[in-house]
Amino acid sequence: MTHAEPVTGAEYLARSLAANGTTHVFFIDAVLRRTLIELGTLGVQRVLGHSEKAVAYMADGYARIAGRPGICFAQSVGAANLAAGLQDAYLGRTPVIAMTGHKQPSMQHRNAYQEIPHTPLFAPVTKFSARVDQAADLPRLMRQAWREAMTGTPRPAHLDLNGLQAEVIETGVVHEAPVADPAFQLTLPPHRPVASPAEIERAAERILRARKVVIVAGEGATASAAGKELLALGELLVAPIATSLGARGLIPTRHRLSIGCAGNYAAPPANQIVHEAELVVFVGCETGDQVTHTWRIPAIDTPCVQIDLDPTDIGRSYPNTVGVMGDPKATLAALIAALGRPERDTAFADRAAEIMATWRQNRAAALASNASPIWPDRLCAEITRALPADGILVADTGYSSIWSSSLIELNGEGQTYLRAAGSLGWSFPAALGAKCAAPHRKVICWSGDGALYYHLTELETARRRGIAVVLVVNNNSGFGQGWPNIQRQQGNKPGDVAELVRFGPTNFADVAKVFGLRGIRVEDPSQIGPALRDALASDETVVVDVATDIDCRAPEPWLPEGM
Repeated sequence: MTHAEPVTGAEYLARSLAANGTTHVFFIDAVLRRTLIELGTLGVQRVLGHSEKAVAYMADGYARIAGRPGICFAQSVGAANLAAGLQDAYLGRTPVIAMTGHKQPSMQHRNAYQEIPHTPLFAPVTKFSARVDQAADLPRLMRQAWREAMTGTPRPAHLDLNGLQAEVIETGVVHEAPVADPAFQLTLPPHRPVASPAEIERAAERILRARKVVIVAGEGATASAAGKELLALGELLVAPIATSLGARGLIPTRHRLSIGCAGNYAAPPANQIVHEAELVVFVGCETGDQVTHTWRIPAIDTPCVQIDLDPTDIGRSYPNTVGVMGDPKATLAALIAALGRPERDTAFADRAAEIMATWRQNRAAALASNASPIWPDRLCAEITRALPADGILVADTGYSSIWSSSLIELNGEGQTYLRAAGSLGWSFPAALGAKCAAPHRKVICWSGDGALYYHLTELETARRRGIAVVLVVNNNSGFGQGWPNIQRQQGNKPGDVAELVRFGPTNFADVAKVFGLRGIRVEDPSQIGPALRDALASDETVVVDVATDIDCRAPEPWLPEGM
């Protein structure tokens, strides 16, 4: 094929995606049918899901593991649902490219059946959203969508294709060869700019003046694969290292300097140690309310150094900040060189290690509990033992995130932890996408029963497409995180408070069998380990339904008295 030979829009789109490394696309019919047929001839796997949100979550999980855009499609009437599914990718800094169809311009603003404006829907959840009116525009706008999704802070992009099923674009003519394009060869991070020497010098001076330094790493550090540099900086400064949920497992969680996740989903020691710091070094970390326990940990006037690729995030929340704009991995290396080999007092790190050791000792009994209904602590301990050295752990939001990020230990080398950035029900579809991106790695998904109900039908997708994950259901027959609070609010008022947050009981092992999958029901804690090993040995999705105690409380975040 020469550069001048015309191809259809469908051929261009399919061949470009295949040539540039896309292995899976996730979609809801009916859209881009010609493209999907062409993708099939090229060996790209086409994963038909059961809801637009689910396919967006699959693309999200795929992108987080692949380090390149996840691709999802929906027709015009499903655009609103697809946009809703991009919220988690946007908040979690994930490159996803969503494509939708829209009815032709002559049908707009005339009460066309099922048609509403798409631009307002995608504006809050994308970095870039563009209409593609003719096939000739497709190459240019595809390149731009790819760049936007991948560069700076990675986030979703959206292309709204002409035609209800994008048929105008698919049948149009493109006079550009669909080849491997340098714009599409990007993997995270696509560029590694280093902060200026002056910024690095200012940061080094501030750091060296402080005795008690804590490092808090976030999603940007994860995207930059900066784990080794984080440890090197921590060891150089003898500084404890905390993370956001999105950076959990970036360093070994049992390392002497690791103090766990900080913020309002934190185990108590992390917040206490961050609070005691004289200086906090944020690395690729958005200083939002979750990682700072609503801007109280650290206190708002705490001196900070903030390293981030996005200059608009530097100093956004903490005014006393020295900013260092650059890729975390590359900039940390330059900062370490600038710091030299200072003599550091070990007292603060020693105290932090003692606090962590005491906390672990206090949790040991719960982690080994033989209680029935099963305590989630014991489930965490069994997953720690079962997760392979290169395994992927995918957790939902709420209590799923708190339990898993607080009590499941990760090796900081081959294992990967993915968590929902806020959308309940995200984890199971995301786990399927993650498995598609890494077919040779084992994937364990932690979902509460309340979350699983959102996308239970994707069990059929897992069976039909042969996507093998271990779906662990923390099954407590309700929304456990809110259960004690709503009981307290109910007080002595008449009415059944269980109507507000309790459901089931449902045996999800039986449900799995209805979908043609294996299911293992676990009611005795001694059977969790064997069930997980059995499921991990399988080459299909296996549901491990664990009957847990809704009255068990996850670790509570620490706050100073009076706050």
